[in-house]
Amino acid sequence: MKGGKSKSDAKSAKLSVNKKSTTKAGKKSGKAAKDPNKPKRPASAFFVFMEEFREQYKKEHPKNKSVAAVGKAGGDKWKSLSEAEKRPYVDKAEKRKVEYEKNMKAYNKRQAEGPQEDEEESEKSVSEVNDEEEDDDEGSGDEDDE
Repeated sequence: MKGGKSKSDAKSAKLSVNKKSTTKAGKKSGKAAKDPNKPKRPASAFFVFMEEFREQYKKEHPKNKSVAAVGKAGGDKWKSLSEAEKRPYVDKAEKRKVEYEKNMKAYNKRQAEGPQEDEEESEKSVSEVNDEEEDDDEGSGDEDDE
């Protein structure tokens, strides 16, 4: 059929949407909470380049508000650079990577020694649970508004 969908196509499209939404929900619930103390991964050479390029691009094109335009222009410029021109950015990225690896070793060492901190957090959780139980015992709930 030209230009139209059959009923079976519509049903399969609906089924595929439902399948995707259930798998996404399953993935989100399975993830562990992120540790805010964990070091962030270092930027690649391209992203180091983009930090500098964004500033230059904004100066040259002050009226441009499009993030996509900046990204596209930066990607084109990066592709046109020779290996020698990329070298300073690659070096900066390597320095950041070494620093990150050092921080990760320290972080992992703290995590290995961490049962003391975990016990403190669990005590905190117990006190919070006890506070909630006390609030439930009072029953009125008016004190929460104060």
